[in-house]
Amino acid sequence: MKHTNPQGKSGLGREIKRHRSVYMLLIIPLSYYIVFKYLPIWNGQIAFRDFMPLSGVLGSPWIGLTHFKTFFDSFYFIELLRNTLFYSLGKMLVSIPAAIILAVTISECTRPRLAKVVQTLAYLPHFLSWVIMYGILLALLAPGDGIVNDIIQALGGEARAFMTDTKTFPWIVILSDAWKEMGWSAIIFIAALMGIDPSLFEAAVVEGVNAPQRIWYITLPAIRPVIVMVVLLRLGTVLDAGFNQMFMLYSIPVYSVGDIIDTWVYRQGLLEFQFGLATAVGIFKGVIGLILVIASNWMVKRVSDSSLI
Repeated sequence: MKHTNPQGKSGLGREIKRHRSVYMLLIIPLSYYIVFKYLPIWNGQIAFRDFMPLSGVLGSPWIGLTHFKTFFDSFYFIELLRNTLFYSLGKMLVSIPAAIILAVTISECTRPRLAKVVQTLAYLPHFLSWVIMYGILLALLAPGDGIVNDIIQALGGEARAFMTDTKTFPWIVILSDAWKEMGWSAIIFIAALMGIDPSLFEAAVVEGVNAPQRIWYITLPAIRPVIVMVVLLRLGTVLDAGFNQMFMLYSIPVYSVGDIIDTWVYRQGLLEFQFGLATAVGIFKGVIGLILVIASNWMVKRVSDSSLI
């Protein structure tokens, strides 16, 4: 026969009352996740229904996997999947190493004031919207009066429409994302570098180890768990190639290389009021992301001692 523990319950109540200010701070984030993350899960069933707003979720007829079949049978499915994976993996392969290099450079800098200035200037672009970033890129790359084309013409070359060229547009997307997010992404690596035992570096200096060797044999192995965690989390969103950025930068001439799953969903699912189709694609992305995280985490655990779980 089980016996309750009134003292334990009262003790828990006293602890909650004692730290009530902390629990009150949790109200806002918990409310956000409940309203915008968990409650919408119920409406996710419209991916399997012919959703009609006037009929509501339960009043709409059940059509099973029709929306998924529509997406998979789309003429643009392979192209959308290829573009999405290219941009997502390309950003990951460029942005993560760039953020690590920036973090290590700031950590190794012997002038604290210079390091702070560089770090501040590096993460400021993160706070700029893609509308502003588009204006900056247009000022740099416009075919008529862009700064880059002015330099090219001054050197005897011909102006080029970088933003509407299918060969240059993908690299503009990847590099501009790295420029915008590199400094912000470096913060987590800087925090990891601050946790390294200073005695390791002191011992390395005594042994006559130079800076590159110190970085390769001490710094990078020490932050390897953080790098693994960041890569695994990025793999979970591999089908999110950056809707805001792509929506601002792409145009009809570069649809073949610039159209991704999210922009297609925006046009077909939202502008055409096919909410069920948009939800089905969202579920597809979530399932693929979950599978990738679990699979990559399993692989990492087999070859390393670092993993999410």
